[in-house]
Amino acid sequence: MQDTKGKKIPPAQGVRQKWSDIPEKIRNQIEDYLGSEVTRTETQVGGFSPGVATRLTTADGQCVFLKAMGTDINPTSISFHRREIDINSKFPSNSIAPKLLWSVDDAEDTEWVAMLFDNIEGSNPQTPWQKDDLQRVMQAMNELSDVLTPSPISSDKISSASDYFSTRIYGWQKIEANKATYFEKLDDWTKRHFDKLCELEKQAPQAVVGNTLVHFDIRADNIVMDDENNVWFVDWPHACVGAKWLDVILFAPSVAMQDGLLPEDLIQLSPACQSANPDALTAAIVSMAGMLSFNGMLPPPPGLPTLREFQAAQGDIARQWIAKRTGWE
Repeated sequence: MQDTKGKKIPPAQGVRQKWSDIPEKIRNQIEDYLGSEVTRTETQVGGFSPGVATRLTTADGQCVFLKAMGTDINPTSISFHRREIDINSKFPSNSIAPKLLWSVDDAEDTEWVAMLFDNIEGSNPQTPWQKDDLQRVMQAMNELSDVLTPSPISSDKISSASDYFSTRIYGWQKIEANKATYFEKLDDWTKRHFDKLCELEKQAPQAVVGNTLVHFDIRADNIVMDDENNVWFVDWPHACVGAKWLDVILFAPSVAMQDGLLPEDLIQLSPACQSANPDALTAAIVSMAGMLSFNGMLPPPPGLPTLREFQAAQGDIARQWIAKRTGWE
């Protein structure tokens, strides 16, 4: 197993497009909604999405946040934009996500999707992680899981975490099905315990069942902290209904990768993790590690050159976490 200490941290960063790259038709619709001309833009570089992510300032002083993308950039990512519009439109008014103000899906003409949100005056947490910031974020995540239990979006209108772990988050079984291509790329620890990893992974869909609305993709680049001690969670296209502790488990490898707490120490700050069945947590961690390890071996998708390196680095940490929890040598 690789030692991640001292390794260069890959940036969570897509290839961003600019306001001027958006088709004129969509830019005109945005300005029509705002009732004023856009006079200033400020592109945000963090986050795993190609396309446009920028603060817009108008001639009359409005400031909003724009996300936009066309199918020519990344057909998969534009589907995430469409899903984000659907999910954010269902959030309650007291949500800890920025409010969705307006959206357009011009599938028949320009093949672009755009959405406007309330602008949050803040920034992503500093990485390497600072102790006070991490404590503040963990407190907010605990509050988030309380507010979103039970899910404010009915289960018939959103995916379940169990479905995700059955259809997407099962990397060890993908490696098993393509052993000739991937098995020799694994480290020795993983090869020795591969069969056990596959078996534990099969328990994950049942382990993650719950009634909490789960973000499913919380990382430093999906968190905004403002000067009033508020923590906002952004980018919700992967949200689903699952176990109350799941977001903390999925968050933990990125924290350790960015020089924060080790995963087993981080989950001590989560009441939901502490009250959960330890075997359920382990099954979810194993499945997450398989997804990160498998995806880390794939070529990067269009517009996301650092994604696989980012996933591989978290996969190294997740496997070390499994070794510590299980005692497997």
